[in-house]
Amino acid sequence: MKDLTVIAMGGNSLINPLKTPTVANQFALTAAAMIPVADLIESGERVILTHGNGPQVGFMALRSEIAKDQIHEVPLDSLVADTQGSLGYMLQRALREELLRRGIEKEVVALVTEVEVDPDDLAFKEPTKPIGRFYTKTEAIQLEQGRGWIMVDDSHRGWRRVVPSPAPVRIVQLNTIRQLLDNGAVVICCGGGGIPVIREKNGSILGIEGVIDKDRASALLAVRLGAGRLCITTGVDGVFVDYLTENRRHIPRISVAELMELEAEGQFPPGSMGPKVKASERFLRHGGDAAVICKPEDLVAALKGEAGTIISR
Repeated sequence: MKDLTVIAMGGNSLINPLKTPTVANQFALTAAAMIPVADLIESGERVILTHGNGPQVGFMALRSEIAKDQIHEVPLDSLVADTQGSLGYMLQRALREELLRRGIEKEVVALVTEVEVDPDDLAFKEPTKPIGRFYTKTEAIQLEQGRGWIMVDDSHRGWRRVVPSPAPVRIVQLNTIRQLLDNGAVVICCGGGGIPVIREKNGSILGIEGVIDKDRASALLAVRLGAGRLCITTGVDGVFVDYLTENRRHIPRISVAELMELEAEGQFPPGSMGPKVKASERFLRHGGDAAVICKPEDLVAALKGEAGTIISR
């Protein structure tokens, strides 16, 4: 499927920090984010969408925590499934409506997706994945003491809860995704990196507490489908060096080897650009043609090389 582009949309890119993150506001942002996706489809591109869920799963986890004295708590794998459904619904509805406005009748399908991980993954002993909203340092200390959360400073933007983030090994519904694509559907899948599951010796699947990195799962999906391009949208204009300094510099084009040299220098923090850079590297090392990192609204321009960052083999 070299003519296929996997578009991985960040959960934070569907949140406006200047507005209250209500469902209505998220719907409005989602509708705007689907316009460039519809542009690509209208131009004849084959696309498949994945999406992040960091803020949204954090909201749901907080609701579950607050309500624990009144009703049962919800495990993290189920929270991921919940956000796959709610965000998948937003993306599915917004994209379908935008296509219909253009006179394009196309099936758009959001698929609840399970992704296998290794139960012995060291990530379960070293939680690193930020979820939920940002807190002040004082609030973070209170959450650590009061709820037992592990809190970290997320790229100097504030403090966030971190949870285990095991590596994706296998996408359970991969054959179903292929069948939907072969029948002309636009598929939305692997939301939030997929529901983390392990396969037991008898072949059954069991959900586990953790969150799979969306970019890493998207790279695995792109590799397994043989896609030509992986596009990761985020809240910044692409890849920068010295991002948190006055000398920050945007990189419009770069080879994967050059990118890894910068990564080794510590240019890309693990809580922000780091996972996107590593996911791009994995995709390109395993046969992808190009990886793109850009803002959602710059999707079309970035794929033309006019915005964002293009990473080549």
